[in-house]
Amino acid sequence: MKVQAPIKVFLAACVLLLAGCGGKKEVPTPSGNILINQVGYITTSAKLALLRTGSDNFQVKTKEGKVVFEGETGPLEYWELSGDTVQVADFSNLTTPGEYILCAGEEVSYPFKIADRLYGELADAALKSYYFARCGVDLDKAYAGKWHRKAGHPDTTVLVHVSAVDGYRPKGTVISSAGGWYDAGDFGKYIVNSGISTYTLLLSSELNKAYHQSQNLNIPKSANELPDIVDETLVNLKWMLTMQDPNDGGVYHKLTTKNFVGFVMPSETNDQRYVVHKTTAAALDYAATLAFASRILPEYNLTELATEMAASAQNAWQWAFRHPDEFYEQPEDIKTGAYGDTNLNDEWFWAAAEMYLLTKDGQYLEKMKESYQQPGTPTWRQVNTLGVISLLTSERRAEFSDMEQDFLSYADLLLSKEEESPYVVSIDRFAWGSNSDVANDGLVKLIAFRLTGDEKYVASARNDLDYILGRNATGYSFVTGFGSKSPMHPHQRISSADGVEDPMPGYLVGGPNTNVFTDCAQDKVQRSQFPARSYVDEECSYSTNETAINWNAPLVFLVSSLDAMDR
Repeated sequence: MKVQAPIKVFLAACVLLLAGCGGKKEVPTPSGNILINQVGYITTSAKLALLRTGSDNFQVKTKEGKVVFEGETGPLEYWELSGDTVQVADFSNLTTPGEYILCAGEEVSYPFKIADRLYGELADAALKSYYFARCGVDLDKAYAGKWHRKAGHPDTTVLVHVSAVDGYRPKGTVISSAGGWYDAGDFGKYIVNSGISTYTLLLSSELNKAYHQSQNLNIPKSANELPDIVDETLVNLKWMLTMQDPNDGGVYHKLTTKNFVGFVMPSETNDQRYVVHKTTAAALDYAATLAFASRILPEYNLTELATEMAASAQNAWQWAFRHPDEFYEQPEDIKTGAYGDTNLNDEWFWAAAEMYLLTKDGQYLEKMKESYQQPGTPTWRQVNTLGVISLLTSERRAEFSDMEQDFLSYADLLLSKEEESPYVVSIDRFAWGSNSDVANDGLVKLIAFRLTGDEKYVASARNDLDYILGRNATGYSFVTGFGSKSPMHPHQRISSADGVEDPMPGYLVGGPNTNVFTDCAQDKVQRSQFPARSYVDEECSYSTNETAINWNAPLVFLVSSLDAMDR
């Protein structure tokens, strides 16, 4: 898998250009005042850059300095979320494949490409990030390249934490809960976050089936008959099965050490690991994910596993029904991520929707009606839209016409926000993990396209990808290894400790937000007070520069869907 070179290589390449902007012979350093998709644009798609230069016009040039396009810029517009004024440079009519720069006055953009297809390597890398996140196995050099590493956390002798003990598994009980993916920049494994992550990958495997069947990520089992996305997702699904207590159907909320460990390789840690607290949210997310998986796996001759998962989902649902208010409470001696949630209407709806599609049992339909909420952008804490998507992309779609209208109304709301945004993007609230919100907005739009066939949704989803790849207020392409200016110092223990300069490729970092300003206080790192610019590429910035499996999943869906359309 090829990965684009880091920024210093691109800067050196820029110096080789024969003609700069403004008629100068030497090209200046690429400007933070020209915001562009640093990977590039599809020949037939819209091509927009944003300028903070106040220029009346702009040019697009080849590497050799030949002007191939000239245009006038749009009006200056102020965005209160970024604290700056930008104008659109539209070069959509440039359809000749090649590598270019955009010039405005004496300032120049990072280089970018125009091609019929551009996002295959990105789609592969985003999905292969899950291979790099595998827990408890060696990553061999043949598959992981320079990011190969020894296994850590076999998780074969996990203790049941005092918060989770019961008559079946008393204090001191040891269980095995091997495999799965590390959740984020730490080494924990969390059911509520695994749910939405695993579901989103499975959704892509279904809706982009032909695309994923042709993918080869060079991971173990790539040579078998299953698509790599299914092979990789099975790694986490099989771990999820181990997190259910077979005695009562309850599901442990997370598997973790008592405290976050330092920035070391997984093989260098030996702290005791625990399964913590059975919760209603974990049981419902688990039931929804496994019910969805059990409908898909028979397509791949995995009927026995599908049957096991269906029964397991049913047991988890029944446990949740008996324990409807078992909210996660962080034990005093556990300091790792909580993923707490006390509003479970959305979890009930998602689980009921998946169980209804699996069983056709009317009890689940009644629970859906009782817990239905208007669709929105999916997050780990707000999962009802996942149930809506499953229903509307199933053979029972006709039963839910009102729900479909609600879903399309939300997709149209996202498009109206984009139309009003100086940055030509739907996001107007910068929560923790804002980049995943942008990717999930794109997912919603692409589902709307599948329901309606209206290309306006695809065009808007492309704007979301443009934002992620550099056309945003920070000027960063937010995916490691892609773009001239991409994160080099993510808050990610393996990338920090592996001794490799380049971070593992294909990871979407969390992105700008103003939730926490103290994460880099010891390093005296300053961050913008404007939400859309409040990001730093520093290891200490867990609030803006961490990676997580639920953030990468919608990126996989977004990029795979768009690349499939470009074939």
